[in-house]
Amino acid sequence: MKIYKIPQNLKTIIFDIDSTLYTNDRYAFEQVDVQLRHFAEIKGVTASEIRKMIEDFRTNYSKEHDGKKISLGNTLTHFGISIEESIKWRETLLEPKDFLDRDEKLIQVLTEFSKKYRMIAVTNNPVLPAFKTLQAIGIEKLVPDIIGLDTCHKSKPSRQVLQLACEKTDAKPEECLSVGDRYDIDLSLALEMGMGGVLVTGVEDVYKLAEFI
Repeated sequence: MKIYKIPQNLKTIIFDIDSTLYTNDRYAFEQVDVQLRHFAEIKGVTASEIRKMIEDFRTNYSKEHDGKKISLGNTLTHFGISIEESIKWRETLLEPKDFLDRDEKLIQVLTEFSKKYRMIAVTNNPVLPAFKTLQAIGIEKLVPDIIGLDTCHKSKPSRQVLQLACEKTDAKPEECLSVGDRYDIDLSLALEMGMGGVLVTGVEDVYKLAEFI
């Protein structure tokens, strides 16, 4: 865990979902790879060819943008796959219940948070698979609102998405804390907007978050 900033008057915690509210390398890989395999079928090439094509693009993007990373959704737009099409893929291809289990420790931690803070999930997945993920780990009632790829049709990082999270939880940016596993995607813009930021490596760090806020 790396703490960049904790707001003095914290009202809202903005959680990324994947590899933040659960740790499951198999599902983290499958979420991306199932889309790449589907893309390969459409293109009539092998999955290995598509994986290399996407990896090469993201590597070059990072080199050309001072090391910054690009989301899969935004990457696919460079290959003619719109955000709208990405939404359809993810809604039909992702099945979190096949990989994830109820997390009693996380439920306990977020139950305590819910007594003090508003919580909202912001994800680059559409709302439906995101909800299924929260449902699989047992926190769909504790994190009652989700801003997904189909909410604003924008992939993180997006100022519009973060501003909407503020509006939905009736908080100013400086009263919000963004928690996620990718600095460029989840934290960089949030910090620029005046929010707090905590970089995690998985749900194990979220368990410890109560020690610092």
